[in-house]
Amino acid sequence: MKLGILSCSPHCYSSRRLKEAALQRGHKVRVLNTLKFAIDLNPGSPDLFYCNKPLSRYDAVLPRIGASITYFGTAVVRQFEQLDVFSANSSNAITNSRDKLRSMQILSRHQIGIPPTTFVRDRTDVVPAIERVGGAPVVIKLLEGTQGVGVILAETLKVAEAIIETLQSTRQNVLVQKFIAESRGRDVRAFVVGDQVVAAMRRVAQGQEFRSNLHRGGRTETVWLDDAYRETAVRAAQIMGLRIAGVDLLESDDGPQVMEVNSSPGLEGIEAATGLDIAGACIDFLAAQVNFPELDIRQRLTVSRGYGVAELSIPDGSEYVGKTILEAGLREKDINVLTLHRDTTVIPNPRPARVLEAGDRLLCFGKLESMRDMISDRTKRARQLRVLRLKEGTPIHPAAVSGALLPDESAPGELRLKPGIDSLPASEQARQSSPFQ
Repeated sequence: MKLGILSCSPHCYSSRRLKEAALQRGHKVRVLNTLKFAIDLNPGSPDLFYCNKPLSRYDAVLPRIGASITYFGTAVVRQFEQLDVFSANSSNAITNSRDKLRSMQILSRHQIGIPPTTFVRDRTDVVPAIERVGGAPVVIKLLEGTQGVGVILAETLKVAEAIIETLQSTRQNVLVQKFIAESRGRDVRAFVVGDQVVAAMRRVAQGQEFRSNLHRGGRTETVWLDDAYRETAVRAAQIMGLRIAGVDLLESDDGPQVMEVNSSPGLEGIEAATGLDIAGACIDFLAAQVNFPELDIRQRLTVSRGYGVAELSIPDGSEYVGKTILEAGLREKDINVLTLHRDTTVIPNPRPARVLEAGDRLLCFGKLESMRDMISDRTKRARQLRVLRLKEGTPIHPAAVSGALLPDESAPGELRLKPGIDSLPASEQARQSSPFQ
């Protein structure tokens, strides 16, 4: 395998360990400075240049994209994807995980533990939002902070208001999260590779510090995770689309709570705490997966006219409840079920004999018209586009504002030329005849 490690810090611990592990296993490997790439786009031939020279062919890349270069770094990863090069983490997954709000929005759709979280902009919404997450104390976070930077504990409502107002005055976007008191000053980092947790450590803050990040002086200790914590960590990484991830978990009275999913987890702390070869596990995983590069399934499957990817829900009372996929006649309707989501379980490529239940969600590829027909009449009516009449006196055309057009009393909703004007200007005629009006 020829591997490229995308990193701006070739001499940092993680980059060095990954390179050493790859060489020990007989792979060709090179650390490539992410900022030294040039992305060339031509019809049918996306290309990459490195240090002003065409990049040779790589089998896989392992992105180590820093927060400060997320936009350019993910663009480089995306170009590798267009070249059918396997990436340990996809560009989309890295982008989603880097934004705390976006990652929480994605996780909140699934039955997985997360701290109650809110996001507001208007000053009048701050106090009600804090009350909705359980009141002070609360944790205030910048959306794109790393290593504990931009994470503040507000002990009282007044302090929280003042902090949020100050940050918003500097055009910073902030999240407000419930403070999990029983987990104060400690969290668990689970290192996920593929579909398993290969190592875990507990990070403990020092002194009065509530942040347990190692960059903030926290210490580490080994920890054995039970099945609930392991399953939560793996599911969080999979939901975010990350194959290699550091999942930070809070130990709450209600079970594991996902605090963050990191797409470029450091190796130094967890290898030191556990004594395990985590870098080697990452390389072995890449070698096993290298023949399956990341595909944009929507991009590939929606090329055919009239076909696409959609998620269909089976509500209570649906005619499909209690029927098997075969009995539902989906194949006859030119619909293929890719995955079935049931509560917290994802069933890939479900068998035709699988019985459908209320609440199931089917990820399907097929004829869009057939999939639309499966939507209930009630849902169709709710989604139907309705164009209402404007209130009397409302300007409904730029020309009407200038006085060229007036409402036609004999034909409600229509316009007529103002007396004394024979025709509209050419620009207005073109606007009137445009199919996009």
